[in-house]
Amino acid sequence: MTDTHELAGRSAVVTGASSGIGRAIAERLGACGAYVVLCGRTDDAMAESIRKIEETGGSATSVVGDLRDPAVVTSLVDAAVSKVGHLDIFVNNAGVMFTTPIIDADVEQWRLMLDTNVLALLVGCQAAIRSMRSTGTPGRIVNISSIAAQERGSGVYGATKHAVNVISSSLRLELIDDPIQIVTVMPGVIATNIARTFDPAVLEGMVALTGLDVEIRPGERVPDELLEQAQIALADFIARPEDVAEAVRFAVTRPAGVHIAEIVVRPNKDLEF
Repeated sequence: MTDTHELAGRSAVVTGASSGIGRAIAERLGACGAYVVLCGRTDDAMAESIRKIEETGGSATSVVGDLRDPAVVTSLVDAAVSKVGHLDIFVNNAGVMFTTPIIDADVEQWRLMLDTNVLALLVGCQAAIRSMRSTGTPGRIVNISSIAAQERGSGVYGATKHAVNVISSSLRLELIDDPIQIVTVMPGVIATNIARTFDPAVLEGMVALTGLDVEIRPGERVPDELLEQAQIALADFIARPEDVAEAVRFAVTRPAGVHIAEIVVRPNKDLEF
């Protein structure tokens, strides 16, 4: 990881930062000099990320909280502003995925996806924009979507990510006279803990490919070692969280006159589940 300090003096909030894509983004922005506020559900994992950021000369803090509570989102913005004086980057990465067919799904699964993937993202965008406007900051808001948003048969999860794309496009129009840019990043299949919601047969296949002797259950956290080995075993089919993090770094470090509106990050080949 190259430490360029190109984000020195700037602050960044990253949600869903205790694993996968969010964790990689937080560590990448921190290594580039940004003061990072991480938000996630696993304190130990975020503490390890903070340690890595500090080793590169950066600084960070973490918040454990439920993003479905608007007060938690506000506290993230406040933490960034209290340290640096302004909010520069807000990454809406937290997301939930259930692949249960619509006719068999539990309404609570839909509610959790809509609350997390759509409503919490809206609150995050709104809080970030209000803060950036109050300080006149030429900020960047990054919304992590998915290539599922481009697929007609991607179920309720895909529908939430299509909503993310529409929200992002709408905000670009609303902010046309503001120095605030909206970036949509659409990852393909990435080695992340979202795999915990996969079909049990898929999870068993991942374990078989790696040769590891581990037991995993749907809904439970997938060991980092398994995700890393699965990505290595299927390098052409599964991209790394770090690949998405680098795309985010690229987008938020462009000159003010350049707006990277959308980026798709996917492996070389499609992996069908």
